[in-house]
Amino acid sequence: MREVVLSIPTLEAEQNLEIDVRINGKKRTLKYRVEIIHWEGTEPSSEEKVTVIKHAIHDYDKDWELIQIGAPDKDKIPLMFRKKTVAE
Repeated sequence: MREVVLSIPTLEAEQNLEIDVRINGKKRTLKYRVEIIHWEGTEPSSEEKVTVIKHAIHDYDKDWELIQIGAPDKDKIPLMFRKKTVAE
């Protein structure tokens, strides 16, 4: 099993999370970042929204990996990234 699901409090825009865990007795800190992406224009089409999301992901810091795309709102969508770790 690679993933564990945790309930966390509702996050506001551009929040950073650090979660300390022990894996086989070794302490690790997992870092997460939530970015809120706002739609451009007043009523963008589905294709325009997809383009905005693709650009946000493509242009994001390469030390972070996308792990979740949240539920879209009428004017924004949350993206959650996890800091990449070096394999031990």
